[in-house]
Amino acid sequence: MPLEFSKAQHHLYLDFLGDIGQRWLQVFEGNTEFYSAAYWDLLKEIWRNEEPVRKTDALGFMTNVKSPHTAGKYIDATISYGFVIERENPEDARSKLLELSPDMRAKLDEFFDQVIKELLVTARKIEPND
Repeated sequence: MPLEFSKAQHHLYLDFLGDIGQRWLQVFEGNTEFYSAAYWDLLKEIWRNEEPVRKTDALGFMTNVKSPHTAGKYIDATISYGFVIERENPEDARSKLLELSPDMRAKLDEFFDQVIKELLVTARKIEPND
């Protein structure tokens, strides 16, 4: 099966991904601890939900982390850095709720906005081969 895109177009895509990675690091002011698929999965899914999420649901957001105990460590790190706020669940005393801090929500809003702009610029550079 012939490829639809050229090697140069593949490189543009990889450059785009690299730019996204650098922009993700900027969200965390260069702290490479958060340059991880686990944090990406966790924070983007909490961001996607406008309402607080149950902690047990957030544990499942990290699809590449099989152990709930390990996933909990990732959540604890986001809480200790102030990226995520944990509070009691008023509807179920056995569970906790998680939500992004206002500062992190604003940073991720800006992150996604900028990434979409970059996506559009990159997409204009890539046209399928005829």
